[in-house]
Order: sequence, then structure tokens, then C-alpha cells
Amino acid sequence: MKIHELSPAAGSVKDVKRVGRGHGSGNGKTAGKGHKGQNARSGGGVRPGFEGGQMPLARRIPKRGFNNIFAEKMTVINVSDLAKFKEGTVVDTDMLKAAGIIKKADNGVKILGKGELNVKLTVQAAAFSASAKEKIEKAGGKAEVM
Repeated sequence: MKIHELSPAAGSVKDVKRVGRGHGSGNGKTAGKGHKGQNARSGGGVRPGFEGGQMPLARRIPKRGFNNIFAEKMTVINVSDLAKFKEGTVVDTDMLKAAGIIKKADNGVKILGKGELNVKLTVQAAAFSASAKEKIEKAGGKAEVM
């Protein structure tokens, strides 16, 4: 295949809408902009989020707290979710996905300590809470930080 033989998929490229080319085209005269007004002018229109001078929604709603944009979101699960695995299993992110416990591991998986664990497992995760690590080791397993 050569570069001049390439073409876009059928139906993916549409013709450009040509406005202001006579009233027979259906988009002549005012070119679909109506008569006068801010939006009919060259460079006219308002910025995104502008509500005609009314207090914008982004400023009306209350704001509280702090959102750290650099925080690394972790997928969290509880120790009780690990109870479904068989004795002696090595549980990692792929195993959790295959079992349907998690859908995706954002920046890794963190195991929290809610619930009980009676099965000896080797759990490999990005982070563990202190109580989760204690419960896994109490059941005879290992908590390995990846």
C-alpha cells in the first residue's frame, strides 16, 4: 500500500457546509446567523459558561474543601472481598480483575481492613492499611507491597 492509495473510511468525511452563497442554497443572505444581534457580528458571541449577566452556575453553587489535582487515585477494596479466593492463592491486580472485584486499577489497588479473612493468601497490592495487613497476616498469609 502506498500513501497515495490511502483514503478515509466510507461515510467518515462529510462535505463542508458552505454558508452565505445565495438564498438558493438554503444558507444564503444571513448565513444561518439570523438578523443582527451579538451572534450575527464578526467575532460575536459569548464565552463558554456565560449566562447573559446572570450569576453563572459555576459561581452559584457552594464550594467547600480542597481538591488535590496531583493526588494519585487508588482503587480500594476490603479484606472481606478477598475471602472468595481459595487457600494459598497469590492475589494480584489481574486476579482481582478476573474475579470481577475491580474494573480497573487507577494507580494501583489499596486493601482496607473492613471485614474478616479466614483464608491463607499472598496478597500483592500497591498499599495496605495497617488493619488489613494485620488481618491478612493473622490468617496466615502475606501482604506484599508492589
